[in-house]
Amino acid sequence: MKNTDPNGTNPTAFAYLRVSGAGQIDGHGFDRQRTAVAEFAVKSGVNIVAEFRDEAVSGTTEWEARDGFAAMVEACEAQGVYMIVVENPDRLARDLPVQEAVLASLRKRGVRLMTASGVDLTDSADPMRVLVRQLLGAVAQYDKAQIVRKLASARKAKRDAGVRCEGRKPYGARDGEQAGVERIAALVQIRTYSLRRIAGTLNSECIPTRSGKPWSAESVRKVAARL
Repeated sequence: MKNTDPNGTNPTAFAYLRVSGAGQIDGHGFDRQRTAVAEFAVKSGVNIVAEFRDEAVSGTTEWEARDGFAAMVEACEAQGVYMIVVENPDRLARDLPVQEAVLASLRKRGVRLMTASGVDLTDSADPMRVLVRQLLGAVAQYDKAQIVRKLASARKAKRDAGVRCEGRKPYGARDGEQAGVERIAALVQIRTYSLRRIAGTLNSECIPTRSGKPWSAESVRKVAARL
């Protein structure tokens, strides 16, 4: 897999994928990025030999603090890979200073960073291309700030309306948990049943907790307090 010529024919490359939110890990974000990178590879004759990704990592995070990206940079040097492909500049960074710092570091290592649309983000020979890249980075940074502001406003509106919108959802909110809630509600009506005895009953009836651990008096108390 060694490729010591950055400009050689049929070059090898790594794919880099990133999502900023934990809720996106199981969504379509990675699939969409992977498809875009694969399509670029086919059109350009590039051989994607490995994929690196960062899960729930903000686009404002320095590359050294990203486990996936840092491992990829080390692998570039170790394996002689001189190209990285991302879906678009947003996947690299949503903060202009971070973006420029990443690109400068890659240029020093002789590594090209390509977008799936075929733009070489590390090319600094053309002043106009550099300007366009920086403008795109600034727009991404602005868009990120706008999204954060809108989400904060939406959360505040929900809180003001008494709607839960943050934090871990309580037991019973997920599929399959309502039966447990109903059983607890029935058992707490039995005055002779302590929280410990209720927990023992739930365990004997194989009613699962969210974590998979056995019920305890404390976990029963937390659910019962919301009934």
